[in-house]
Amino acid sequence: MSALSKGFRILEVVTTDRGGLSFSDVVERTGIPKASAHRLLRELVELSALTFDEATRVYRGGLLLAGLGASVTANYDVRRIVRPQLEALHARTGHVATLGIRDGDVGIYIDKIEPADFVIRLHSEVGKRFPLHCTAMGKVLLAHSDPATINRVARRKLRRFTANTITDGQALREELETVGEKGYATDREEITRGLVCVAAPIYGVSERVAAAISCTASSFDADARKLDEMAGLVVDCAQAASSTRPIKSYSGHINRS
Repeated sequence: MSALSKGFRILEVVTTDRGGLSFSDVVERTGIPKASAHRLLRELVELSALTFDEATRVYRGGLLLAGLGASVTANYDVRRIVRPQLEALHARTGHVATLGIRDGDVGIYIDKIEPADFVIRLHSEVGKRFPLHCTAMGKVLLAHSDPATINRVARRKLRRFTANTITDGQALREELETVGEKGYATDREEITRGLVCVAAPIYGVSERVAAAISCTASSFDADARKLDEMAGLVVDCAQAASSTRPIKSYSGHINRS
């Protein structure tokens, strides 16, 4: 692995973790030798790609990445195309509506509409990364990715965020098959306790999935019927935003098992 690849790998693991990572965490998750990791971390901090908190000894994403991310997402065409449907989803549900894309083995939030009075703090800031194995949008994007990507993600150690997080590779594969069959994915408090989410794919040219759109609500007022309604609305908006239509569409019910 080249120095450039190692640097990007460090950026990936640090920015994916919400609380940042210590030096030992970076070494453990990347497999990069300590000497190389120390040098690269120092350079990334000097470039403002990362920040280092002396008090907590933790690395986090820096302003350089925020600026680059904002520049990329501002010019990403799917964001402009899907925005009307994102607004429609928010208006019809009153809940958080989010748009995301896949970048390698992670997802990236590229747009979001959030109610001003939403009581649970979300970590879905535009430009931020999210894991593929435990988010509704992540499952949608992963289910429609190439076999090599699915194998790579399923074979690695899957981080547990809550008691509901899927951490077994085979269980994840089965979940992805279900997502493909239903035409949408659900996140039932798998990354954040107290939140449920439904996502559906947005198809670009040649029936390839270009992005995913989702709706997030509090689990306290999202029973099976509410999730069923959310799924229908999310799929409707996803299809309206798609350049081509998917082969499978909303199946009409949530799997309640």
